[in-house]
Amino acid sequence: MAVAVLGGWWVLEHAYAGRPAPRQASAPPAAPVQVASVARANVPLYAVGLGSVQAYNTVTVRSRVDGEVQKIAFQEGQSVKEGDLLVQIDPRPFQAALDQASAKKAQDEAQLANAKLDLERYKELATRSFASKQQLDTQQAMVNQLNAQIQGDQAQIDNARTQLGYTTIRSPIDGRTGLRSVDQGNIVRATDPGGIVTIAQIQPISALFTLPEQDLPALRKAAAAGPATVWALGQDGKTVLEQGSLALINNEVDQATGTIKLKATFDNRDNALWPGQSVSVRVLLETMDALTMPADAVQRTQDGLSVYVVRPDDTVELRHIAIGPITQGVAVLEQGLGEGERVVTAGQYRLQPDTRVQVVTDGAPMTAAIGDAKPRNTVRD
Repeated sequence: MAVAVLGGWWVLEHAYAGRPAPRQASAPPAAPVQVASVARANVPLYAVGLGSVQAYNTVTVRSRVDGEVQKIAFQEGQSVKEGDLLVQIDPRPFQAALDQASAKKAQDEAQLANAKLDLERYKELATRSFASKQQLDTQQAMVNQLNAQIQGDQAQIDNARTQLGYTTIRSPIDGRTGLRSVDQGNIVRATDPGGIVTIAQIQPISALFTLPEQDLPALRKAAAAGPATVWALGQDGKTVLEQGSLALINNEVDQATGTIKLKATFDNRDNALWPGQSVSVRVLLETMDALTMPADAVQRTQDGLSVYVVRPDDTVELRHIAIGPITQGVAVLEQGLGEGERVVTAGQYRLQPDTRVQVVTDGAPMTAAIGDAKPRNTVRD
């Protein structure tokens, strides 16, 4: 029996001698993540609203006299300067009226000269008692009457000259013409309601928009510090069309909507803005000096906001935080993190507390993100 046991042991010993020893279970691989460091930076805060572009000035050009249109001196959609000729109305009837008024004045001036000579004669005769005082007074009244008549003649001349000037219609502002409603050869009247053409001034140009009334204190503070910077953005809410300044905060809040109207002015040198265009308008309220981190690091949990913080030993800790505004993809930290600490910005779904991580790509510097020329919405959690 002993011999059999020893023989079995010998067989087993030699059977397993050539096999490798079993390995112990290895540690799980590190989870790949992207991280960024908490940094102090200047963070711009914006208020955003929807609005529409309107011309800085709009003029409907109308005729102030009745007459035939002899010449249309502009093209529809043409850019015009102040003083450029637009329309010429037949001036001949008005030139004739001016000539008639001038002739009437010349006639009355001749009569006045003769009346003055007669007045001097009556004065001389009166000194020698050859003319009565009544005759002298009557002649003086004639001179005064002719003087007044000449003043009336001059008024008629001025009016006729003004009416003649109205036959030449010039642009009152710099702008762009629209569709004309009158063609050459038509008869226009001063009472026509439609006018001849509309001119819109688009350099500069304005934008009307609304903001919630709770933004009013910050808006007034920004306006008091100087012209608040404003951006007009395209329909995608990101493309900057033009930069300008806040021109007006309306003097009342619309109680029906709880909003306040504002107006911004833009140079519009490249004609990026056009009257009637819908835009998103953003106003710079203030610039904060604060601790910041990418908004992508923020996790919303049942217990509130938190982030995964990378420890020096490359394990992570789930830490609760409090944040302020989020703007341009950057969150302002109020508490929970210190400057220089690293937070996970991508790959959080692989993580649990104490998970070991491997940093794949470091985040871009915070100041580069904040300095982006395209502002984004400001929100507050």
